[in-house]
Amino acid sequence: MTNHHLSALVHHQAEKYGEKIALKYRDYDTAQWVSVSWSNFSDIIKKTADAFVALGIREEENVAIFSQNKPECFYVDFGAFANRAVTVPLYATSSSSQAQYIVNDAEIRFLFVGEQLQYDVAFSILSLCPSLQKIVIFDRSVVKDPRDIASVYFDEFIQTGEGLTHYDTVEERTKRASEDDLANILYTSGTTGEPKGVMIHHSCYMEVFRTHDERLKTMTDQDISMNFLPLTHIFEKAWCYLCIHKGVQICVNLRPADIQTTIKEIRPTLMCSVPRFWEKVYAGVQEKIAETTGLKKSLMLDAIKIGKIHNVDYLRVGKTPPLLVQMKYKFYEKTIYLLLKKTIGIENGNFFPTAGAAISDEICEFVHSVGIDMLTGYGLTESTATVSCTWKTGYEIGSVGDVMPGLEVKIGDENEILLRGKTITKGYYKKSEATAAAIDAEGWFHTGDAGYFKDGQLYLTERLKDLFKTSNGKYIAPQALETKLVVDRYIDQIAIVADQRKFVSALIVPVYGFVEEYAKQKGIAYQSRADLLEKPEIINLFKGRIDTLQQLFAHYEQIKRFTLLPEPFSMERGELTNTLKLRRAVISRNYKEQIDKMYEE
Repeated sequence: MTNHHLSALVHHQAEKYGEKIALKYRDYDTAQWVSVSWSNFSDIIKKTADAFVALGIREEENVAIFSQNKPECFYVDFGAFANRAVTVPLYATSSSSQAQYIVNDAEIRFLFVGEQLQYDVAFSILSLCPSLQKIVIFDRSVVKDPRDIASVYFDEFIQTGEGLTHYDTVEERTKRASEDDLANILYTSGTTGEPKGVMIHHSCYMEVFRTHDERLKTMTDQDISMNFLPLTHIFEKAWCYLCIHKGVQICVNLRPADIQTTIKEIRPTLMCSVPRFWEKVYAGVQEKIAETTGLKKSLMLDAIKIGKIHNVDYLRVGKTPPLLVQMKYKFYEKTIYLLLKKTIGIENGNFFPTAGAAISDEICEFVHSVGIDMLTGYGLTESTATVSCTWKTGYEIGSVGDVMPGLEVKIGDENEILLRGKTITKGYYKKSEATAAAIDAEGWFHTGDAGYFKDGQLYLTERLKDLFKTSNGKYIAPQALETKLVVDRYIDQIAIVADQRKFVSALIVPVYGFVEEYAKQKGIAYQSRADLLEKPEIINLFKGRIDTLQQLFAHYEQIKRFTLLPEPFSMERGELTNTLKLRRAVISRNYKEQIDKMYEE
């Protein structure tokens, strides 16, 4: 087998690790965790590869996976790679129209689905997708439509390859495998326009392994990684492939709603996450401090203060903290910091990569202060995830770290970040115009993100397409303000409005539970959530908190008016992408009435 192609990865590790645990997942019928050894992992992939041949898969054919995170996602990935086929993941929350678009665009014949929701969507589009021939269902509890003659369960699919001599076919295909083979097509939902299929080749992942081996020095085969984000997301997908490359045990979280419980049961040493995870941790600590009094409150505040001095002011820059600070830090390390980590489930932590959105300096500083090694990074689907990331020491609060080895980054016109290197996509699937617009004649990929370098570290400023220009000619970077305000315990989501307007306004989704608790404490009577959010006392509460948080922004950047929304932004209404980024154009349309009202004289 070739060593420059993902098809070899699991089999190589099976030879090395044998019966050591490779994967774990929860069996919801028994509520027990099921372990899959490296040897078993390898065997299942071989059976999956054989079943693909029995199904008639062709080399370089696209195969789609429409599921929440499941171990079967890995089996299909690597079984397809063994046949030099390409896997195309769909978000488990994809609508019928989104799924139909991807299946048709990628000319999918074989679609693998997870649970009832995905099956129902898949069956509903079957007649609308000329290429689609077979649906393979992971979950045995899925009830098939009585009219359905195109679907089989995954165990039935596996059985089609048993007893047949497909090994030679798979082996011949694997021998022809090249790092130039296409591995995945990842459709980015995007904040504007129709989805684009980002082509990621095996060579991209090989380079990811090389550069991360060099950067992530403490990652070993003794680590346990919690699978947190959807495997459709390049951050999680590339991370899981890296974990397999390093011999790290992967614990698959099947249901997103269970993540907090799952983390506490698994006690991972590694976990990729998005800033929202740490924002919730921070909000929880702030809430605890707010409701605590006396000595306990003083100790909590002092612990954060000492942690900042010890970890951020001294260790970060390679200096030794004063003896008294060291002594106090050791005390808090065994008490307050440990309690916080145990509450989350990360007391065994090695490090925790975080990316996917902007993270505020306040939260970054807090996480490091309590002794959690969070690595802040920057990346895109088009760069096979990591462009840059921080490490445990030498980081700067606010930066996204040092550029990965071997990757070229330069700052272009309008301070746009440009990329060139082996992890960068060769383009968008069947979209030559979009590819030409993104990758210039010299091979530089234009990210659409603005940033700058300072002391060798990369800093992000804004998404160029998101820049607003007020009617007074002032430019507003909405993400900077949104990132600052979303740390507030009362604010869940926020969308800044300013483009071609006289001043900055905001649509705010409150943390409803906290607002209702505040109303109860203050004796504020209300008939409904919408009624509560219009009460002067609640408006004043938010005004005061917003004014405090935005005081460091220029006057023209500050929010002058805001509207509290009784319902959160949602993917169902098209207001959020599958990675929970704001679709500003859709939000502007959906909330036109509320926005216009804020600008009435």
